[in-house]
Amino acid sequence: MADTVSQPSKRKRELDDEKTEAPSREDKESGVGNGTSGPVRLPFSGFRVKKVLRESARDKIIFLHGKVNETSGDGDGEDAIVILEKTPFQVEQVAQLLKGSPELQLQLSNDIYSTYHLFPPRQLSDVKTTVVYPATEKHLQKYLRQDLHLVRETGGDYKSVTLPHLESQSLSIQWVYNILDKKAEADRIVFENPDPCDGFVLIPDLKWNQQQEAILQRYQVKADRLRVYLHYLPSYYHLHVHFTALGFEAPGSGVERAHLLADVIENLECDPEYYQQRTLTFALRADDPLLRLLQEAQKS
Repeated sequence: MADTVSQPSKRKRELDDEKTEAPSREDKESGVGNGTSGPVRLPFSGFRVKKVLRESARDKIIFLHGKVNETSGDGDGEDAIVILEKTPFQVEQVAQLLKGSPELQLQLSNDIYSTYHLFPPRQLSDVKTTVVYPATEKHLQKYLRQDLHLVRETGGDYKSVTLPHLESQSLSIQWVYNILDKKAEADRIVFENPDPCDGFVLIPDLKWNQQQEAILQRYQVKADRLRVYLHYLPSYYHLHVHFTALGFEAPGSGVERAHLLADVIENLECDPEYYQQRTLTFALRADDPLLRLLQEAQKS
């Protein structure tokens, strides 16, 4: 899974910067680190779990809200989110799990079938760990599991309800500019077009571990084996395009959110105002303020 993030023009960048949170002085002085091969520490001390925000047995992932840097243990610390995800099997390493005498615990045996718990060696048992710190209330709500509701947004709804709501939000996309300015993830860039107007950066999505077989073939994958699309509503408001292998069940590739890039381009070529007039259907979480705003507007 890879994403392209467009390079903003200088004026667009200035306008966007006015709407985002400025990086801290410490961030500016120390820079933003990229991947390292040696052991590192988490950016806080201690982690006391307060709540499980969400979990999925199918996807082998759990989202935890906790307090960190506590001094007295009475909740005076800072909020952090830690996401733990079991990494996918790597074909070239699977055989190592069964070599020699692997550590097993029998769970079930019936005729020709048996089930075990297998405890892999350290180098094969890594857990992808994503940290959001310091976490705000908006981050906590973003990862909290909620029921979803489908809404239909007209062009008029977008202008009178959605756009004013989006402009009132303050979630920072400084991390996007860190990538574009090569302050972070520079070593992950697959391709870059530096044109100030039409340029873009191609990087692997954070949800992809880059170690599945697909990465070995990424330069040979034909166009008819790729799903290329935009999200609406997007996860963040800076133009970006998702590229996923057609056989991969990518999160967010459902019909209520993903719009194929080729279709979007053709629609705009036929009518530049196509998406200003089109009614779009998308899903919103039950606690999303935009859901209530759209529902109220459509009642009146």
